[in-house]
Amino acid sequence: MLFKKPSILVTSKLPGNALEAFGEDYKIKSLAGKRAPDKKELKKLFAKADGAITLLSDQIDETVLTGSKVKIIANYAVGYNNIDIKTASEKNILVTNTPDVLTDATADLAWALILSAARRIPEGEKIVRSGKFKGWAPELLLGMDLSHKTIGIVGMGRIGRAVARRALAFGMKIVYADSRRLLPSEEEPYGAKFVDLETLLKDSDIVSLHCPLTDETRRILGRDRLFSMRKGAVLINTARGPIVDEEALAEALESHLFAAGLDVYEKEPEVHPALLKMKNAVLLPHIGSAGRETREEMARMAVNNIIAFFDGKVPPNLIPEQVTGVTH
Repeated sequence: MLFKKPSILVTSKLPGNALEAFGEDYKIKSLAGKRAPDKKELKKLFAKADGAITLLSDQIDETVLTGSKVKIIANYAVGYNNIDIKTASEKNILVTNTPDVLTDATADLAWALILSAARRIPEGEKIVRSGKFKGWAPELLLGMDLSHKTIGIVGMGRIGRAVARRALAFGMKIVYADSRRLLPSEEEPYGAKFVDLETLLKDSDIVSLHCPLTDETRRILGRDRLFSMRKGAVLINTARGPIVDEEALAEALESHLFAAGLDVYEKEPEVHPALLKMKNAVLLPHIGSAGRETREEMARMAVNNIIAFFDGKVPPNLIPEQVTGVTH
């Protein structure tokens, strides 16, 4: 082991018993049951820990990393835009994530939002619970049929492809936009057609976002693009909140789009007040990966990344930016 009894910071309670794998060889400081630490608190905690298991909501920027004793950050998420990777790399701090394991859970949740938004499920549930259901009627809560419609997937990675597989069961046409085109052998199972973003927005009845948050994708759907979408379309976002201009989305929902389904937000956990007023917006509290088995496996992956590092090995889920030239 690289350190004698390394000190590991865990910024939140994790589901399952993954932390037990540390045994007596590690000193664990868990913030379970406490409120999320702010950057000032994180800076103090990072100055005392050898490793850390963090959440996507923990902002690990240059301020936190300056003076840090931490040698590895195991982010409990597939994304890691909450971490300043450039500064971490400069300080020889390794960063890992939890890829693959949450693919199906997130794709399932995306489809839950598609169905809820297209078929107006929350509105119907509210009618029943409020005692306003007076019986079947021909025009009660008319929604969007999905069969033979076109779904546009922005970001055809693991989750995007999982969403596409599910779309096939609904008899939908699939188009996608990405920074690179898939190989023909990768497109063929889905019958997917590669198009540019503008074409996708114009031609799709459902637009589902699955791209990472980068400088290029931040607010990639601003007002102009939202209003360039097919009139009466549905927008789904289970990727990252800042990809969409929420104020413009609320405006588009008033007159142009049929509905939207969101699991992530621009200034999470805050939600734009205008969206909260829209009955055609289905709003969930970032639960894309919230299957019990999925979340427990994510915890195991984070712990295993930490243990591998302190055993002198390359962590199995090191982020791509740091895969080459790794040194302890």
